[in-house]
Amino acid sequence: MQDKNIIHPLDADGYALRDGVWSPLRAEKLVTFTGGTENAWGDDGGTLDGGAIFNVTGTVRARIIGVVETTLVGAATINIGTSEDVAGIIAQVADATGLAVNEIWHDASPDKSVEASSVATENIIANGLDVLLYNGTANITAGAIRFLASWFPMSEGAFLKASSS
Repeated sequence: MQDKNIIHPLDADGYALRDGVWSPLRAEKLVTFTGGTENAWGDDGGTLDGGAIFNVTGTVRARIIGVVETTLVGAATINIGTSEDVAGIIAQVADATGLAVNEIWHDASPDKSVEASSVATENIIANGLDVLLYNGTANITAGAIRFLASWFPMSEGAFLKASSS
């Protein structure tokens, strides 16, 4: 069964572009950190510490990066993964204050606003494991990261979308 919400971009001749190095299906999620507020993004140990940024149905291939829109405040750790591998998608940054405006977060040492596309690792996310954002050791009290996912379904009915949290 085809999901009518999946839209493939078209080439100049009107044909649907299909899977390539970067999958044509995309999702994005803006996370604004206000960790001084209980259970908000950035509240170490709050309900969104390990909160879903992308919900996954089935099994998908995905490349996920973060683009820092506002420098983060708070010497916390931060990483992206699943409930089974908490840093399996984007490695842990030891101090979130190192995430500055326009930096592309794809590994433990974000430091550039221009990166080779090959730095974004493609992962297979199995059987409905949501993509989760973790922070630890301190609150992240300010800042914002836009998470971008380029994905492609592997199993029938598979889907990746931005979470509502």
